[in-house]
Amino acid sequence: MSQAQPSKRVRTRIAPSPTGFLHLGTARTALFSWAYARHFDGDFVLRIEDTDVARSTQASVEQIIASMDWLGLGYDEGPIYQMQRLARYQSVIEQMLAAGTAYHCYSTPEELDALREAQKARGEKTGYDGRWRPAPGKTLPEVPAGVKPVVRFANPQDGEVSWHDLVKGQITIANREIDDLIIQRPPADDAPPGTPGVPTYNFAVVVDDWDMGITHVFRGDEHVNNTPWQINIFNALGAPLPQFGHVPVILGDDGLKLSKRRGAVSVTAYEENGYLPEAMLNYLARLGWSHGDDELFSREQLVEWFDGQHLSKSPAQWDPAKLAWVNAQYIKQTDDLRLAEMAATQLRRRGIAVLESGPGSQHGVTAAMCALFKDRCSTTVELADWLAMYFAPVQPAEAELAQHVTDAVRPALAALATRLAALAEWDKASIQQAIKETIGEHGLKMPQLAIPVRVLVCGRAQTPSVDAVLSLFDRQVVVDRLRNA
Repeated sequence: MSQAQPSKRVRTRIAPSPTGFLHLGTARTALFSWAYARHFDGDFVLRIEDTDVARSTQASVEQIIASMDWLGLGYDEGPIYQMQRLARYQSVIEQMLAAGTAYHCYSTPEELDALREAQKARGEKTGYDGRWRPAPGKTLPEVPAGVKPVVRFANPQDGEVSWHDLVKGQITIANREIDDLIIQRPPADDAPPGTPGVPTYNFAVVVDDWDMGITHVFRGDEHVNNTPWQINIFNALGAPLPQFGHVPVILGDDGLKLSKRRGAVSVTAYEENGYLPEAMLNYLARLGWSHGDDELFSREQLVEWFDGQHLSKSPAQWDPAKLAWVNAQYIKQTDDLRLAEMAATQLRRRGIAVLESGPGSQHGVTAAMCALFKDRCSTTVELADWLAMYFAPVQPAEAELAQHVTDAVRPALAALATRLAALAEWDKASIQQAIKETIGEHGLKMPQLAIPVRVLVCGRAQTPSVDAVLSLFDRQVVVDRLRNA
């Protein structure tokens, strides 16, 4: 049963931090957010959360955008950069300070470390003790000279935070379990006078989602612990709450969470390694979501089916073999001319040139090569492995040469080279006839000649039908490689 149409226009977002590549977990979250917005004819926003100035890089921004483009996750607004919104954050901070929902805290890092150690020694839960939080009748410490304050959110001290998660169901956390979060750090010591402080994640994300009218937030379940703070800040600002959906993590082969720092590979690396974007999209969607028993589906079907339901509450397991299988199915279905372009790109990365346009173009021939080999390939890298023999010299293994290219078969190879050089037509039927005549003339069986031909011309003993493989070579290349035996 499909979820009912939301009462207001759906607006989702993806908000990666440009401190490294877009990894698989974030890509999956982006996919879910995009598909949900598209399902309900809503908007999908790309926001770059670049307030970690020391670690954010332009190269990471470019890789994030390239990954989104490759996956086909088009966004309706963005990219929007947090560091271009500092004045807005400062304005909200000032409003909160005036309203008493935020306050300055002058505790030094050393004082906070000592506080935590003392709490640990007493067996207490560690957290800020509210020493700078104003309260009726409370005398605050004297403001220390030379200390730039942070701004803390005055989290409610009573009651509880509760929300219905789109994935996990009802979640409730008591406010007494939550301390007063830092929502703004002071500007750097060398910052020009009047420079606003830098907001922390949990504050900036609330202001952003509020200003951008975000209605539904899909994100990893590592953010569940942040959500109570964020809900309380939304409430303090009088801002409408989005609905939250926290999706479980993706686990690697070792059962541990994939992350930028542990085992994850960038999305663009999968493009370089020969995966098709539609296959990656399909595979990512099935990591934590399902539509019956459907394993393979189009982008259009995903949008039609993805209504926010059927999201798993359990972690998903990254399975490279399953991804390879999915990719192989898509390669089989892909137009040969498109495969030819991708295979040519892979070959160029190896320094092997493929002439694709203009006089003498190999484009149509390369497509025919892809048609011949694609059923044997899980990636376009494997496809390029096959096609390389057509565009670059081959180096047969010494063991295969010794086993198959023997003195007994050399006369037949020479005779075949002569026949092939003299053919009126260079096609499968003519090549097959030349091989049959050579076999008959020299009293051989097909494998006794076909395997040495494969080794010499293709550099390997196993290929599809030898006449089909040879017909796609330049005739002179075949003749020269046979005669070199």
